[in-house]
Amino acid sequence: SARTPCARHRQGRPQNGPRSGRQTLPPHRDLADGECLLFSRNGNHADEEQQGRRTGGRRGEGGTGDTGRVPEMAHGARAPRGNRAPGGRREWKMAIRGDGSCPTNLAPAGGWSSGGPNKGLTAMFVFMNAARLGVGMQSLGLTEVAYQNALIYAKDRIQMRSLSGVKAKDRLADPIIVHPDVRKMLLTAKAYAEGGRAMACYCAMLLDKYLYHPDEKVRKDSDELLALLTPIVKAFITDNGFAATVMCQQVFGGHGYIKESGMEQFVRDARINMIYEGTNTVQSLDLLGRKILGNNGASLKKFGKLVGALVEQEGVNEKMAEFINPLAVLGDQMTKFTTEIGFKGFQNPDEVGAAAVDYLRVAGHLVFAYFFARMAQVALREIAAGNTDPFYPAKLQTARFYFAKLLPETATLMRTARAGAKSLMDTDLALA
Repeated sequence: SARTPCARHRQGRPQNGPRSGRQTLPPHRDLADGECLLFSRNGNHADEEQQGRRTGGRRGEGGTGDTGRVPEMAHGARAPRGNRAPGGRREWKMAIRGDGSCPTNLAPAGGWSSGGPNKGLTAMFVFMNAARLGVGMQSLGLTEVAYQNALIYAKDRIQMRSLSGVKAKDRLADPIIVHPDVRKMLLTAKAYAEGGRAMACYCAMLLDKYLYHPDEKVRKDSDELLALLTPIVKAFITDNGFAATVMCQQVFGGHGYIKESGMEQFVRDARINMIYEGTNTVQSLDLLGRKILGNNGASLKKFGKLVGALVEQEGVNEKMAEFINPLAVLGDQMTKFTTEIGFKGFQNPDEVGAAAVDYLRVAGHLVFAYFFARMAQVALREIAAGNTDPFYPAKLQTARFYFAKLLPETATLMRTARAGAKSLMDTDLALA
């Protein structure tokens, strides 16, 4: 009988199967219910030899937790007779319309296992974690391009006069960049872009060390830190990216709402990044439940040592005080915050679910604060050495904005996380 495609799994990009003469396929088996993919980007794509679908199984009802491949055609190994993995109707999406998607129907079909029984999720996370880093980079790029467009527009668009007096005497009005709130939106996008780039470069370095460093301990430590930072890259950067593109659209005013400016496309394109490759709520549960509580905070302590080393190094430097002091305070708060949420979570798992999203944003700010402090450290050294490149004082200005206007969000986040699960779960009547 035909099996119904499930919506639990999605396919990143079409995966071509083994080519003729290069690999012998193991015996195939029929797919169990639940071993299917609904959303397939570039679905029904075929190369010159073979078309295939990669499946990710799931333990529990219907799923086996295996991974495999369902070929429509095979050379060197016969595909099951009548095997089909056709793409369904095209899906009309909100954005990323240049990358078509459609349902992939695996009903009924035979496939070959590409891993051992119940090893599917382990195999899936290999490419999923890489995809999560990539999604963070998508939002980082959108943040930057939206910021650059908004900055140019804000310098050119004139509207009323500055509250503190005329700034452009030769023009009928002042450019909107003179207004404090316009600057706040622009600087928010700039800070999110610069903090995200610093974290992304650090993750790239960790990945290189994990893959190529000759010291096994360095490889292991790099892998652990990268695993800790991956959900933060995916969720924190994409949340920030969507907020930044909306703010940059706001800088354009009504012009940002029409297609001609291009800003509305940045907003639409940024929205999907908070959803696919695991929603940002899933990322927060992964961070708090698996990466932190799952190993009793060992990974978080490794990052905490980096923070502690920087605080110790620059703690007596008065010029660094405006960056180091709030970083040190947040580091101490994070330790107590994690212990408190973990204790409540062991008593009631819903407490982890209720706190996880807020917790990830606090963790994201801790990471950003660390990198902004490091950037400020380098900038101050270069300025003291006589470097007159405006790049360095600009870095200091962005860092000061981040610590003064964005980092304080952590106080609210920790308070709402500590509010617990009761106000969420004791709501059956409100949600009836």
